[in-house]
Amino acid sequence: MKLICAQNELTAHLSLVSRAVPSRPSHPVLANVLLRADEETQRVSLTGFDLSLGVQTSFSAQVESGGTLTLPAKLLSDIVSRLPDGEITLATEAGDMTATLTCAFGRYQVRGMGAEEYPELPTIDDGDVAYLPVESLIEGLRGSLFSTSADETKQVLTGVHLTVESDSLEFAATDGHRLAVVQTVSAELENGESSAPATTNGKKTTDTENAKVEFDVTVPSKALRELERMLQVHQDTGAISKRYPRGVAVHFDQGQLTFEWANQRLTSRLLEGQYPNYRQLIPRQFSRQITVERRLFVGALERIAVLADQKNSIVKLEMNNAQQELVLSVDAADVGSGRESVAAQISGEDLEIAFNVKYLLEGLKALNTNEIQMQFNTSTSPSIVTPLGGTKMTYLVMPVQIRN
Repeated sequence: MKLICAQNELTAHLSLVSRAVPSRPSHPVLANVLLRADEETQRVSLTGFDLSLGVQTSFSAQVESGGTLTLPAKLLSDIVSRLPDGEITLATEAGDMTATLTCAFGRYQVRGMGAEEYPELPTIDDGDVAYLPVESLIEGLRGSLFSTSADETKQVLTGVHLTVESDSLEFAATDGHRLAVVQTVSAELENGESSAPATTNGKKTTDTENAKVEFDVTVPSKALRELERMLQVHQDTGAISKRYPRGVAVHFDQGQLTFEWANQRLTSRLLEGQYPNYRQLIPRQFSRQITVERRLFVGALERIAVLADQKNSIVKLEMNNAQQELVLSVDAADVGSGRESVAAQISGEDLEIAFNVKYLLEGLKALNTNEIQMQFNTSTSPSIVTPLGGTKMTYLVMPVQIRN
């Protein structure tokens, strides 16, 4: 095998696939990336796989002779990223597992392993497929991923519940203390030839008369964070949309989900278990409401958080209807206290309510509008934060009890 490619391009693609390489592999070959050079297409393909999450990407190169090899992911990435800009030659001798990297100033050798031991990424040939707009996908991930649980014992809550229908795309995530739901525009759906109408990991319904496919699945947050990162590598998502007008292809079947676009592919297992019926948790009516400028509110919360984080991370909000202001306060015993007010449009009776300041800040930063609306009933019932305009997002956050 022999290929010549740009240092910066090899570095960028190694960075993408290396995130799917396990830090503690169950088999030595999984600590490697699979490199495949194709002389016919003049492309190089890189793959990282931890048996749950797989990332595959390819790029153009000058391939003088094709071949396949696996090389240590971290070592290869560390070497290539430190090489000077310019062309790199990667070559192996027939029957030898050692790759030689040559640049303008020197050469390095890296010992690899045979590709025959590397597991194949799962493929979905006849499952259902949805084409999701790139902007909608990034929007939904940005507005939901922060609400997933980090507690591995709550396995189904560590993922994002994705519901795809013919006219809508919904993302939902909860850790038991808060809930983020983002509704955005879906693209076209196609019915594959899969004979299985449902799986234990998700629900799928097929209307053969109208050729409409709908499915809802729970995808691990780790996989979706990598998907978000891969999509955002392309600074101009509009360019992706123009090149791939149908959007990102999402294949779903038998416990696996695959995203494909722009010579890149991410595959992930699905989380098993019934996702909570989160829609019934969202109150329908509210007795109190405030509208406030988001950046002013975030700035005040960040300053208050300096003291709140010294004690219990709790911030108290006081709605003052007469003054049309929202007062933020924190009392960190033996440390200090803080108080700040923000102008707001308030309707309903005055109310004192307390929240974990981290939960409020993360929800507000996921929104991208100038103004936000908060709705309340009592100091112990769920509160809702929504943007005014822009993304259709609902962020539910549970208050904490105030102890006098």
